[in-house]
Amino acid sequence: MVRLILAALLAMTCAAAAEDRAAYLALAEKGWMYELRDRRMRRDIPVHINGRDLAGAALCIVGEPPSEDTRAVIAAFGNLAAQVHGKPLPSRYAGPSARACGTGRTVVLRLYSGDPPDGALTRDIARLNEVYGLGLPRGRHYAVLSPGMAQTFFGRRGTGTHIMVQQEGDRPADALARAFYRSILIEELFQAFTFGMDVLQFDRQGGFLSKLQEVPTDLSRLRWGSPEFMRALLQSNPRGLCAFDLFMMHAVARAPVDQTNEAGFLDYIDSAFDDLAERARASMADPANAPLLAPECGAGPG
Repeated sequence: MVRLILAALLAMTCAAAAEDRAAYLALAEKGWMYELRDRRMRRDIPVHINGRDLAGAALCIVGEPPSEDTRAVIAAFGNLAAQVHGKPLPSRYAGPSARACGTGRTVVLRLYSGDPPDGALTRDIARLNEVYGLGLPRGRHYAVLSPGMAQTFFGRRGTGTHIMVQQEGDRPADALARAFYRSILIEELFQAFTFGMDVLQFDRQGGFLSKLQEVPTDLSRLRWGSPEFMRALLQSNPRGLCAFDLFMMHAVARAPVDQTNEAGFLDYIDSAFDDLAERARASMADPANAPLLAPECGAGPG
């Protein structure tokens, strides 16, 4: 009888592990297997999709100085990036202008509070256009479309990544606002450094496996920055990273593929699943990464 019970438990464990693997591979395919389609892209501008390209890059913060919560998220993400890539993610505050970021391998992070700074965004993109040879038309104006935005631009002289995120500013933020600002910063950092795309999830009852998953939510009738807006956006996806997201960061860092939107990336995840799952569990257990994690996601693969 004991042997039968143990055999049944082993079979259940193996079945659960197989379900975890299948769910992870399906989600990785949805979030990473995509083809860029942009009329502005030109054949003489190389496009390379691999978050490993940002290993060792620096985070250049411009606009408002980072708030205490923003600094905590950036420090935790820097710790996670160092674990994943084996290289530090240095960060510095460079002042109001992206011109102070220089021309090295940097990710520009613009912080703001209050009204969306369309002018600052336009100047930042103009600077990236100048540094990386993006081929964008001169004189074009750009608008801030969301409290959190991450964009990667491919140019003749390299790749420029720009993140723009709203923070609480000078006014004390309540628990709802703090959770909201932390959530959007975590999401934009994760997507910028992995090239993962949003994945629509229509079953709200199914639970979340990833920060990338998003329940379609109509925010058009809600005032940007209102408690109703913040609450609705927070309910549309996890407030932080899930075990799957840490798993994918390790996968992006280690996959022996040229680009992470090619079929070989999924093949690597399948073959290295157990190792990647163990690395994700170790990162989940590190207290320094706690500010990034969403407890509602669960413990991760068995």
